[in-house]
Order: sequence, then structure tokens, then C-alpha cells
Amino acid sequence: MSVTRPSPTHLERVGPPVIKQQRVVIQNQHGEKLVGISHETGSKELVILCHGFRSSKERIPMVNLAAALGKEGISAFRFDFAGNGESEGSFQYGNYRREAGDLRAVVQHFYGEKRVIIALVGHSKGGNVVLLYASKYNDVHTIVNISGRFYLERGIKGRLGQDFLQRIKQNGFIDVKNKGGKFQYRVTEESLMDRLTTDTHATCLLIQKDCS
Repeated sequence: MSVTRPSPTHLERVGPPVIKQQRVVIQNQHGEKLVGISHETGSKELVILCHGFRSSKERIPMVNLAAALGKEGISAFRFDFAGNGESEGSFQYGNYRREAGDLRAVVQHFYGEKRVIIALVGHSKGGNVVLLYASKYNDVHTIVNISGRFYLERGIKGRLGQDFLQRIKQNGFIDVKNKGGKFQYRVTEESLMDRLTTDTHATCLLIQKDCS
């Protein structure tokens, strides 16, 4: 006896979203090219992902977040801040405000493409950057701060040494090396002051009430 199986329902035929990755280059206000990867699900809605200190769009938090959003049918864009990853520019220790400017260039690019930016998500230092962005611009109404440092004056002594202020005032910079003595990056007095004068609490008070 033959058995005729019912046709699959529409819900059964629908599989996971097809995600297309595309390399995107956006110029910031300083003329530097910012390199990013868009994860396109076919949705006009977009989440922008911001990496942390000395990190990049290729690190696990950014890649995993983009993948998780994609599974929900949400498009995502992960990019390198200037001086990080594939993007042009020189690495700077502080740079919170300048990175907020990079994020502004990215947001304006996608608004120019008629995209609907539903959230800005920042991890670690990127969490502080998205808060700074929201305190200055009110064009994205969901901000997600993942493990951003609240007191930015903390953690500096462990990285630069107890006498970091005296040394940087004397020399104008501090070169940070790894445990093997290999040079990693230079901290200038200007970039250090950028961090020390970034007040997370004051920043949050400037964010509009309609921003989640």
C-alpha cells in the first residue's frame, strides 16, 4: 500500500537565513579608510558592532555577535577603527572621541544607503565608544555596552606602571612592551589625557531619554 505524505508547510520549508558577507570601505572625517564586513540577511535593519582595545573586527566577540544576529535574520556590520586591523591610520592609546567619530562616519554611510540602524553594540572599549556616540548624536535609539570600563582612570597603573604620570610628563610618551620586552605600542601624553578626561558617568547623563 502506498502512502501519500502531505506537502511540507511553508514553515517547514524555511531554513536558516542565507547570509552574504561583503567587504565595505568607508572614509572617516580624517580621510582614512575604515574597512568592515557586512553580514547581509536581506533585511534593511542593521546592527553596527564596535570592537575593543587593540582588537579588530576579526576577533571572536565581533564574529560571534554577527553570526548570532544573522541567525535571527538581522544584518550586521563589524569594522576596524582607524589604526586597528585593516583600517588606515595609526594606533592611539586613548582615542575614544576619535573612534566615536569613526562610528559617526559608518552610521552616516549606512543611512545614506537607506538602511535602518536598530542598534550600536560595543565590546570593552567599544562599549565606551557607543556611549560617547549616543551622548553626542541621537539618531540610533538602542545602545548596547558589553563590558565597557566605567572608571577609565582604573587599570592604567597595571599597564603603564605606578609612576606613569611622572614619566609621561618627563618624556612625553611611554612605550609599552610585552613580558618578553618586545615593543607593542606608544602611549603619548595626548592619548593618555584623552582617556583620563573621558567621564563615563557624565557621558551617560547626556544620552537622550528615548535611547534604550
